[in-house]
Amino acid sequence: MIQRGAEPILVGLARGDIGPAFPRERFLEGEAVQGGVQGGVRNLILNSWQRCRSLGLPLDGMELPYRAGVDPESRLVRAAGPVLDRLRARFMGSQMNISLADGSGMVLLRRFGDESWARTLPDVQRVPGFVFAERFAGTNGIGLALVERQLIQVYGAEHFAERGQANGCRAIPVHDPFSGRVEGILCLGYPRDASHPALDEVVRKAAQAIEWRLLEESSARERALLRAYLGTGRGRMGEPSGGGQAIGVDTLVERLHHHDRMVIKEKAAELLSHAQRAATTVSLSDGRLATLISRPTTSASGVEGVAVEAVFHDRAPALPRRPDIRDHAAPGRGGPAAERTSGTVGTTDDQARGLVLVGEPEVGKYALAARRRMELLSEASARIGTTLDVRRTARELAETAVPQLADFVTIDLPDAVLRGEEPLDPRNDLRRAVVHGIHDDCPFYPVAQRIDYRPTTPQLRCVNTGMAILEPDLEAAAGWLAQDPEHTGRLLAHVRSLIAVPLIARGVVLGIASFYRSLDPAPFGDDDRSLAQELATRAALSMDNARRYTREHNMVLALQRSLLPHGVPDQNAAEVAHRYLPAESRVGGDWYDVIALPGTRFGLVVGDVAGHGLHSAATMGRLRTAARSFAELDFPPDEVLTHLDNLVVRLDREEHGEGAAEGFGIIGATCLYAVYDPTSQRCTMARAGHPPPALVSPDGSVSFPDLPAGPPLGLGGLPFETAEIEAPENSQLVLYTDGLIEDRHRDIDVALDQLRDALGHPERTPEDTCQAVLDAVAPAHPGDDIALLVARTHALAPHRIATWDLPADPAVVSEVRAGAARRLADWGLEEVSFVVELVLSELVANAIRHGTGPLRVRLLHDRNLICEVSDTSSTAPHLRRAATTDEGGRGLFLVAQLAQAWGTRHTPDGKVIWAECTLGPP
Repeated sequence: MIQRGAEPILVGLARGDIGPAFPRERFLEGEAVQGGVQGGVRNLILNSWQRCRSLGLPLDGMELPYRAGVDPESRLVRAAGPVLDRLRARFMGSQMNISLADGSGMVLLRRFGDESWARTLPDVQRVPGFVFAERFAGTNGIGLALVERQLIQVYGAEHFAERGQANGCRAIPVHDPFSGRVEGILCLGYPRDASHPALDEVVRKAAQAIEWRLLEESSARERALLRAYLGTGRGRMGEPSGGGQAIGVDTLVERLHHHDRMVIKEKAAELLSHAQRAATTVSLSDGRLATLISRPTTSASGVEGVAVEAVFHDRAPALPRRPDIRDHAAPGRGGPAAERTSGTVGTTDDQARGLVLVGEPEVGKYALAARRRMELLSEASARIGTTLDVRRTARELAETAVPQLADFVTIDLPDAVLRGEEPLDPRNDLRRAVVHGIHDDCPFYPVAQRIDYRPTTPQLRCVNTGMAILEPDLEAAAGWLAQDPEHTGRLLAHVRSLIAVPLIARGVVLGIASFYRSLDPAPFGDDDRSLAQELATRAALSMDNARRYTREHNMVLALQRSLLPHGVPDQNAAEVAHRYLPAESRVGGDWYDVIALPGTRFGLVVGDVAGHGLHSAATMGRLRTAARSFAELDFPPDEVLTHLDNLVVRLDREEHGEGAAEGFGIIGATCLYAVYDPTSQRCTMARAGHPPPALVSPDGSVSFPDLPAGPPLGLGGLPFETAEIEAPENSQLVLYTDGLIEDRHRDIDVALDQLRDALGHPERTPEDTCQAVLDAVAPAHPGDDIALLVARTHALAPHRIATWDLPADPAVVSEVRAGAARRLADWGLEEVSFVVELVLSELVANAIRHGTGPLRVRLLHDRNLICEVSDTSSTAPHLRRAATTDEGGRGLFLVAQLAQAWGTRHTPDGKVIWAECTLGPP
């Protein structure tokens, strides 16, 4: 039974609390043991076992070091003694042993609930002085609390040593209330069957009581210094002979602006930390000056400290020169600074003075360090996460921490995180992403190298526990040393202590940050560990945002690229090159396409969907598919844009409801569609709110045809106009999206002049032209997508074109067949003469029967042979299957069977029925 206040706590068998006996046996036999729930052993215990094994600790019979000369009047012992006495009274009669160790694991105090049980311990463990650190005693409460810096429970078989199997313990760090460092460890030990959850609260409250007594002791010393300061009188502190207005500390604080108050307190803490006679001048926000004067003082009990006083001036003080904190003398010695600050301040009647700070020098150092930590966290908020780039965010974390917190920082990230994905197992997929320090010659693993940490290293331990791991002395960090003895041996010439912190955001481990401090400054402490944890947490959130953005960006970019054409159709009418350059920030909805059209023609289209992201990319894919479909139906450019405009209106209505159909479209898009005919060397085009194309003539002159602008797609109901221009052979048609020429740092006229200059080289191939345009015109950091399409035109030679103008008379059918046969013979295509004659006969007969006006028959010898029959009727033929009893209706069916493709396109004067016959390999 354990007495908990007035309520007794019944203690029974610990059941599962005796520890993981079976996993321990497997571990000692050399088998692989997994940590966590599945492995049956806690990660921090498994890590401790691995460190003990790497140190070569025996399972039993280990000798604990003993250090004589424990100071019974030390500050920690005085503060903890009464607390341990109360614990002993609470557990009187039980087999509870209460221990207090210092920051190195040396036991300073012991108390026992049953003194007879204490006699069963070895002699060396009955008195203060023996060391119970992990590297000597194996896995135990004191040693593990020093390593993990938190409340620790160790049950039975979790102890590494055999002699600890029958015991359980709870241990918790005791922190200095000013510095935050671990002053000692409070440990409760008991038989393993006497564990109880209430002991957590007992040991935690006892540690808090010790810390409170440490604070009271410091306050008592500070009060003694204040009494000594007041007892000396202000005459020695430079009180003006005429008498000044003396104000107390509280009144002083009330009268000052917040910023002035913070500056004065910081300067006072800095003076206090030097423990010397000194002075410095501070400018206040209201134009006044304040001189801070410090001098050593000693209490009646011999406590040495410093008092800092402020003297306020309405004008500059009459000092020989401005006193500075660097103008100080060593404690107990005279010097120039002492002369300047002892009774020669030169105050006047309108001065006010007051005590700012009094205390021991260490207090000033802690106050200054706390101020620096707050400033670093404020700076981190502004510096970390300025971009949505994972590597850059990691770099910003390192640059923020060096040199304010650490001398060197390394950051390791999984490859999956760098790709924007969620890491599956960050412990086995790490790569060095950042190495940053006060100099570059520290032999860390280089950037981009794969890192495989051992389980005992602080880096993997921090991942397993989810908390920052502090190694104050790397020479004694067995797990870190065992990672790579040769490499860590070289590092020890440069670094002294380490804090390893997991980068965790939203429950996902994104990587590991390692903060190193070199040999000169003091090693890391617990306040530094907390600060590193806070910095890493802030950076991890920014990195996770960047990772998620990278994933979305890559996904949208992959979708965008999958929806864009992966090549250009085979045709002889032009050489075509294209480029697509996504925006740096977010992928938009730019697209381009090259479409082979009947009659050796081809279409060029570029477009831009408003907005960015997945929705714009998906909308782009729908518009590109629709534009290709409308173009392959052989609609003229203005009709293609009209159909696209109607489609965008429907998409708006589907996305945003009926109201979106009125007024401006919400999706919005621009488009330019051009059709080039190599038989006439003319280009017909129309645009919907899109920048006009560029035309590079064979002589090198560059022009921007004045096309009717047309409204953007999505407005609905407004007409589009076409324009036709000459495009002689070897001209270059250049189509682009507005991301190429629009940039907030550059006027659009300047961009067009740059484009004109880049295009003024007709000898370049389209591929070279694309690259030259991007190099010369594209913004260095494009804020919008860029689509670029360059086509060098070719003409179909006149001798490869045959044309007949005929009346609408059935008698001309035989004439057409004969003329076609002769021309095919001239072209050396006699093997296709029968098929071509039959196709022409059916097409001409169909036009005579169902069409009107005169006919035009044309043969085009390109990659294939194209047969065209034109008439003045707008009636389009359609294919049907004739019944066995029908006498007609089989003409177009025969054409469809004999030709590779056939179709109809409308012209301003009527229609053209065409059929394409394969010529076979050239």
